Amino acid sequence: MNEFLTYTTWHVRPGMEEEFVRRWEDWSSWSQIEGLVGQVRLLRDADDPSAFVSFGKWGSIAAVRAWRTRPGYAERVARLQELVESFEPKTYEVLRG
Repeated sequence: MNEFLTYTTWHVRPGMEEEFVRRWEDWSSWSQIEGLVGQVRLLRDADDPSAFVSFGKWGSIAAVRAWRTRPGYAERVARLQELVESFEPKTYEVLRG
């Protein structure tokens, strides 16, 4: 069975970092209920405190696609978008590891 990772880069508006982390934690907790497998990670750039990346593992591409269409997804992403200058979500298939 193939594994997939969702990976997002976030560029948060200066001064909004703490609120971003709070809202991201709500989004990630909800995502774990909705099919995210294992622990999700949020990393902050040590040299740029407004730059973050997040990633989490999924059991299938179908699970990722279903998560993105579930009620609650769009509103949680919109709450995060209020705090960011940009973000780029990606989905990767794990080939080795």
